[in-house]
Amino acid sequence: MEGKSKCSFGLPSINSQVLYRQLVWVLSVLVSGCSSSNSVPNRAESYPIRIAVTVGMVADLVRDIGGDEVDVTQLMDAGVDPHLFTPSRDDSKAIMQADMTFYCGLMLEGKMSQTLQQASQRHRTVAVGEGLPPEAIAHDEGASEHLDPHVWMDVSLWAQATQVIANALGEFDPTNAERYQLRAIELRRKLEKLHVYGQEVIGCIPQRSRLLVTSHDAFRYFGRAYGIEVQAIQGISTESEAGLKRINELVNMLVDRRVAAVFVESSVPRESIEALVRGAAAKGHTVRIADSLFSDAMGSRGTYEGTYIGMMDHNLTSIARALGCPSVPENGFRDVQ
Repeated sequence: MEGKSKCSFGLPSINSQVLYRQLVWVLSVLVSGCSSSNSVPNRAESYPIRIAVTVGMVADLVRDIGGDEVDVTQLMDAGVDPHLFTPSRDDSKAIMQADMTFYCGLMLEGKMSQTLQQASQRHRTVAVGEGLPPEAIAHDEGASEHLDPHVWMDVSLWAQATQVIANALGEFDPTNAERYQLRAIELRRKLEKLHVYGQEVIGCIPQRSRLLVTSHDAFRYFGRAYGIEVQAIQGISTESEAGLKRINELVNMLVDRRVAAVFVESSVPRESIEALVRGAAAKGHTVRIADSLFSDAMGSRGTYEGTYIGMMDHNLTSIARALGCPSVPENGFRDVQ
């Protein structure tokens, strides 16, 4: 018999002495080159440092860590699919005129490869996702040579990107390296708290209902980090097509497990998810389309969901609430910070 889990949403205390020692260690061994950046030997000559960034999940971290020392131009806004994004002339100009370029890598921005390669010959470029531990990177189950670029879906893993960014900024601008490291440590503290919140709020969904069905396979890291089964209609890239066989498989899964909700994504068309709802209804089971999730893009700029923390709080809270967690905080992570 399924019982309702009780969630306290308690957060771990942060040992300031540990953080101080971590900072001292980072500053003492700060390497002269970053594994995810190239070897162009330029340095900051004026402020703010002009930085071009592809996706919002990277841009938000760069803004937080860079502070007033940087001016970030974000190329992809809310609702833009990075798998399909082709840079315009203005986008290419922004990249070429920047002092540095940050992007996710892992082939997320596949159609930008040529532009990013050209940029690497002019200034420092940093593939943030490729600076994360290789053993943590997932592969496409259907094509093992393809890496899954959706690393930000595991908050604890994406928290490690703060160090990649801080190191790269500090190498380019040694004068402010300590500031970048301090900001990175503070941001990582917040992300670690958000990760704990995610584990607890997803963990209180009844076990049978822990099935997350989405438009495309962007939530594998999410499922691994927060203990929920993830099923998608399309593959890792939105360029793949949904087949009738796959839709029928998911319809049967929804009906058999009496799952109450499925999810659309802000950057992916909803037609295939609507097909699941119709298929389940034809078998006598009602499934609703829950709040839209953020997968490959954050919310609109200037909104809470337009930040990385807000994006992931929205996803974690919406999924837990729709799938039956009995004690989701009214305002999500903002109620427990």
